[in-house]
Amino acid sequence: MSIPVNANVRAVPNFLVCLHAARSFMEEQDATSASVRFKKLQAEVVKARALLSFAPTSGRPARFLDAKSGWGQFQAEQARQIARSLGQPELRELVLARHVVLYAHSEGEVVLLSIRHERQLGYGLPKPST
Repeated sequence: MSIPVNANVRAVPNFLVCLHAARSFMEEQDATSASVRFKKLQAEVVKARALLSFAPTSGRPARFLDAKSGWGQFQAEQARQIARSLGQPELRELVLARHVVLYAHSEGEVVLLSIRHERQLGYGLPKPST
């Protein structure tokens, strides 16, 4: 796959839901530092968007796609269905400082699906379109 410059990068509404959940968690954890930590996460996401627009294959292959547990296999199939419904054949993960972004992509488009903390076991995924 060739690497296009200026691939279109967009986020599904679920990605924003996950960002808001991260902010809420930060506020519950430590309200004093939450604002600073969330601004840092936002800056990382902005940098990730720029990187992915230049090189959609920058992330690693999504590791959970080879899950052995029942829940892991269910979540992997759910993610595959979402990617197919968006017309994006590939699923990858981009590791930020303490978070991991799940995205689907083709050569010219990147769709941010979800974001999770590095210690979370799974992604919050939207319901697949039928």
